[in-house]
This record gives sequence, structure tokens and C-alpha cells, in this order.
Amino acid sequence: MKLKNTIMAALLALTLPVGAQCTYKNTAFSSGEFLSYNLYYNWQFVWVKAGSASMSTVQSHYKGKDAYRASLITRGNNKVDEMFVLRDTLLCYSSLDMAPLYFRKGAREGKRYTVDEVWYSYPGGSRVNLTQRRLRKDGTRKTIQNTSQECVFDMLNIFLRARSFNPTGWKKGYILQIPIADGNGIDKAQLRYRGKGTVKADNGKKYRCLELSYMEKENGKYKEIVRFYVTDDQNHIPVRLDMFLRFGSAKAFLTSMKGIRNPITSIVK
Repeated sequence: MKLKNTIMAALLALTLPVGAQCTYKNTAFSSGEFLSYNLYYNWQFVWVKAGSASMSTVQSHYKGKDAYRASLITRGNNKVDEMFVLRDTLLCYSSLDMAPLYFRKGAREGKRYTVDEVWYSYPGGSRVNLTQRRLRKDGTRKTIQNTSQECVFDMLNIFLRARSFNPTGWKKGYILQIPIADGNGIDKAQLRYRGKGTVKADNGKKYRCLELSYMEKENGKYKEIVRFYVTDDQNHIPVRLDMFLRFGSAKAFLTSMKGIRNPITSIVK
């Protein structure tokens, strides 16, 4: 399972509840937040402008109940389309106390096109039931059922939830395991904390950031998929993301933000 844009998927907690309600208090964002990014692609050792990405979060409803609705959209431009077509649209719903409810990813990446969906339910509050479905370009459809005694997340729901975690006490080299679901199954992913640094965004500002790597297991070894830099304040806004993709490498830099919940105290003067 490749988390190309997920980008945001890797912001994880220090601990994940087992056999619990899978809820958490949101302290990082408010309804109406909107983030924009420039995308760059490395083509034959030259970085070129590849397109844009945006993420929005609003309070909505899911099956008649209040919920957060988040969407992440990435679009490559015509110039990059000649090398590699990239069209991803991600959507998720989360309860107001951050329990995953639904996830959808429609991804056109090169000649590959898939639609992944995940539905969550919490019978009795002691386990998580998942219905997972993948639709392929040729029209074939695969649906599976899973049950887990530990909390399971997808790339977008984990972003919403994990932005509220407090990184105080994290030490360089800390590693966390996390179950991540898509339309094809549940995989173990790994987060590695790399310390702090200063990053300049495409809005001309510099931010003090936490640096982390999101890794997936391939052929018995963990491989880095995304290295990302989030503001070292209560918002944990992704400022820069380095993506290691099958077709090369890409970067995303923050261009603008609005509807931010907390003061942005990570700006470097």
C-alpha cells in the first residue's frame, strides 16, 4: 500500500488505544481550516513545478450525526502529465471525538487507477469492525471484512486525529508502529521521529518544525515513503513533505493557510 499523498498520513500518536473507544480530544484544528501547497517533481535531477495540493476540514454530518469531513486533493499540471499523471482525491469522515468513520481514496497514478473505501463501526466499544473495498480500472471489485481489537486508521483520519497529540518527550530515533487500512487490507506502518529543524515554506516564511519519517514494510524491511516537517506548535501544520515514489521523488511546500485554530508560535523571525 503506497501512501503517495498522504503526505499527511504519518502524523501519529505516542500511544494508540487497544480495546478502547478509539476517541481523542481535538485541540489542533477548527471547522473551516484550509491548507494549500505547491508540488515539485524531480525529473532527471531537475526540480520542476508539478502542480498543487489542498486540504480542507469542515464540520458536517455522517449518518445523521455531527462529524468532521476532510478532503485532500492533489493535481499534477499538464507539463508533468507528460511524465507521470497524478490525480488523487481523498475524503474522510471522523467523529467529533476523532474516531474514524469512513475513508475514500480515488487515485490515478500513471496508468493505474483505483478507488479504495473503508467503513468503520465500533460494536460494544471493545473492537473495530471494518468493511474494505477496492475498485480497479478494469471494473473488478474486491470487498473484505476485518475485525481488530486495536484502533485502526487510514491515511487521512490519522492526520486529523494525530495533530492533537503532544510531542513533548519525543526523543530522536523514537519509533511507533501503527495499523493503517485501505481498500485492500490492514498493514503495519512505522513512524520515526528525526528531531527538529527550520523549514522555509513557499509563503516566504520560516517555521520551526518537527521532522518525521513515515515508513512501510517491503520485502521484510521498512522503506521510507514520506519525510515530513510539521510546525512545532499546537497546530502541527505540515509545512514541507518529501515523497519517495515509484516514479521518482516529489516535494510539497505550504503556500497558504486560513482558519487556523491556535496561534502560530513556530514562525522563525
